[in-house]
Parts: sequence; structure tokens; C-alpha cells
Amino acid sequence: MKIDLDNVTYIGETSVTIRSSRRRITIPKEIVEELHISDGDRIRWVLFNDGNLCISRVKSSSESSGSSMEPEIEKG
Repeated sequence: MKIDLDNVTYIGETSVTIRSSRRRITIPKEIVEELHISDGDRIRWVLFNDGNLCISRVKSSSESSGSSMEPEIEKG
């Protein structure tokens, strides 16, 4: 995946914690603050055929009015 760094706010890595059937991922503080993520918010995970992953915060219905920055999903 080619990335234009002029369009990047943050790059970082976290680890996955797997304990029995539960899996945990820590969202970096910078991303939580930038996206205004709070407890109970929903996160959308999109896995592409090439192995790339897109993660985005799902906007609530009150935030959805106006333009959306969420990717448009096409079914093939």
C-alpha cells in the first residue's frame, strides 16, 4: 500500500494481547485523542484481500449529518 506522508497524522505500532478466547488491542493515545474515541464507541475493521487493514471510528447518528469521512463500501 502506497502512503502519501503529507496525509498522515500518526504512525505507530501496538501489540495484540491474546488470553484464551479474548483478544485485546490498545489504541494509541494520539489516535484516541485525534478521533475523539471514548468508552463504548464503535470501531469498524475492514480487511482487504491483499492483507491491508483499515480501522475507523463509526460515527454516531448525531455526527453523521453532513459530510462523512468514512469509506464507501462496495459489494462485488
